[in-house]
Amino acid sequence: MKKKERSVNIPTIEEVENEQKRLRHRAVYQRTLRGTIAVLLVVAAISVLVATLWMPVLQIYGSSMSPTLEAGQIVVSVKTNQLKTGEVVAFWQGNKLLVKRVIAGPGQWVDIDMDGNVTVDGKELTEDYLDVKALGNCDVELPHQVEESRWFLMGDNRDVSVDSRSAAIGDVSKDQIEGKIVFRIDRKSVV
Repeated sequence: MKKKERSVNIPTIEEVENEQKRLRHRAVYQRTLRGTIAVLLVVAAISVLVATLWMPVLQIYGSSMSPTLEAGQIVVSVKTNQLKTGEVVAFWQGNKLLVKRVIAGPGQWVDIDMDGNVTVDGKELTEDYLDVKALGNCDVELPHQVEESRWFLMGDNRDVSVDSRSAAIGDVSKDQIEGKIVFRIDRKSVV
């Protein structure tokens, strides 16, 4: 009996070289893709850490900081323990994050007259950021001395803002402060 002959196509040297090139190219492509994905994941993780630990990004709700900040604006805050009068800060009140302006620091005396003029340690504040001065919702006894390690904060829309003038909020502790507002994203301007 005769064996059946099989037809075997043996590739040429050129075909073998082309296949080797294709396989090398594929391996390089896969390594590059894996490396790129790894870099993107690391950058994303670092961005999340920076955004949550050092520079929280917040959206403004309500009108208590109008005209300085309006509802819907996005702001960036920076964590800091060094606060100055006039700076705008974000702080926790219960489970809500509020944004108000620093009026006075630990140990300072705050007084507000019926026309809404604010004095700190006997000196009237120049508040160019206000549209209208008002006493607003005030149920703390004035003049008021700010407790140690705490801050007296007020919103810029004094008629509607619930802030340190209210016993419900009072003086704000350093532990409650999330950070200082430094940037408005939608207008690209410093507060």
